Amino acid sequence: MGSGFVIYPDPLYFKQTIKNLKQIAFIILILHSILSFGQEKVLDLRTDWKFRLGDRSSWASVDLDDSNWEEINVPSNWEDEGFHGYDGYAWYRISFDGRDLPKNKTLYLHLGYIDDVDEAYFNGELIGFTGYFPPHFKTAYKAKREYLIPAEYINFEGKNTIAVRIFDTVHEGGITRGNVGIYTINPDARMLIDLMGLWHFKTGRSAMKNQNFETWKQIMAAIPWESQGFNRYDGYAWYRKSFYVPKEISDDELVLILGKIDDFDETYLNEEIIGETNDGRGYGISMSFNKLRVYDIPEGLLKKGEMNEIRIFVEDMGNTGGMWEGPVGITTRDKYYRYFRFR
Repeated sequence: MGSGFVIYPDPLYFKQTIKNLKQIAFIILILHSILSFGQEKVLDLRTDWKFRLGDRSSWASVDLDDSNWEEINVPSNWEDEGFHGYDGYAWYRISFDGRDLPKNKTLYLHLGYIDDVDEAYFNGELIGFTGYFPPHFKTAYKAKREYLIPAEYINFEGKNTIAVRIFDTVHEGGITRGNVGIYTINPDARMLIDLMGLWHFKTGRSAMKNQNFETWKQIMAAIPWESQGFNRYDGYAWYRKSFYVPKEISDDELVLILGKIDDFDETYLNEEIIGETNDGRGYGISMSFNKLRVYDIPEGLLKKGEMNEIRIFVEDMGNTGGMWEGPVGITTRDKYYRYFRFR
């Protein structure tokens, strides 16, 4: 015989179960939003590249004759391609026909993983770097290389050349692994103006509005400044970027997305402050570093058909510093909520 009593589930149990199911559904919605942002390869660069040991700035030039260079398979460790035990500088180059690229799309160069440090050039123009070269060496062998290719650098009617400068210290070297190629994103999800990539940067509080960019260093956004030569720097810094706004840009409500910034920021567009994030809490308590910066752009503030400027004043209290995670760019408020809100 039984004990004569029945245990009924606590009503709170059902409430919690329903709550959990709602949370799961919400997570699925977020994942769907993120996956819809996915990228598509438009040019496969997993093939033989030109390769040469050494280091000369002229090797970035689109007009360089590299016909007598060695060939190397990408991706692979250069130790496995006949350069066993080599540590130091080397360059990779590859050329292709720009008619193979889609027009009117945002394009990115994916170089996979590089051991240890790199600079990437497209038709002789620097489009990105990761890590720091000697004498202030900082490895970045764990970082995935994805660089925006500015449309104005692309020759859609003929020859284009990619050149990659690399420095390696020990163990494997070169473009070691990854799905190397040129990619585009879901056209509905791309920024109206993509601002990822090279910015100008200086430490300290002051930044004169007319100060020459040549006195500033270059830095990549959005990558922590510690991996770009500012290891263990905590304090104040400025980011600056000039960019062109097409005359035909959308007249919808626009927002500036700056990714995540560690820790606090004040953001200026064409000398007017448009937003700031500071929860007023101290180191170890503040959660500002994990907040996506999204600021409304006041109507009429962007100069259509002209160059514009963004300045960002950053205060970092410790550990990771600066613009450390994307996306970064200008888009409509509608697209922000549809594609970027949960990134």
